[in-house]
Amino acid sequence: MNLSISHPSRREANETDRNAGSPSRGGENVRLTSFTDYSLRVLIFLGTDPDRRATIGEIARTFAISENHLMKVVHLLGKAGLLANVRGKGGGLELARAPEAINIGKVVRITEGRPLPAECFDPQNNRCVITPVCKLRNVLADAVKAFYAVLDQYTLADLLRNRHALAKVLLGNAARPPRMPVKVS
Repeated sequence: MNLSISHPSRREANETDRNAGSPSRGGENVRLTSFTDYSLRVLIFLGTDPDRRATIGEIARTFAISENHLMKVVHLLGKAGLLANVRGKGGGLELARAPEAINIGKVVRITEGRPLPAECFDPQNNRCVITPVCKLRNVLADAVKAFYAVLDQYTLADLLRNRHALAKVLLGNAARPPRMPVKVS
């Protein structure tokens, strides 16, 4: 897992001290990689209208994301069995599973890779001299477990409970080319 933690600047830290511990800009910031963010967006986009297929270009335009980057995302999601890529006329991307069968924790594990919240979690590159006696590793391991325990409670279906509102935002723009309907055979 590539979590980036932002520390407040000296000025923000001083403001925090003056404001009884409440940072003016929200404090620490834990973020997933852009790759994971885009993966979740692709799944949400396709789940919003599961009876239709979409192209990488359409999804890229909707989220203002590079098509090249999305191709990598879609490739991994396809290899993981989450997306189906239908080629030819009327083709495009669609969910390979029902939204209820797509667990958010599993998606994040697939896209983030092995959790490495600190150097000591990477045996090949660990140069930290206190690793043998440090208790921080256990604390961070517990934090990662808690993080995934929360994500494991949700499926894509949970993220699509406001499907109609999502559809208005994602699919409602008349300037966007229409999505290709799925051919039922």
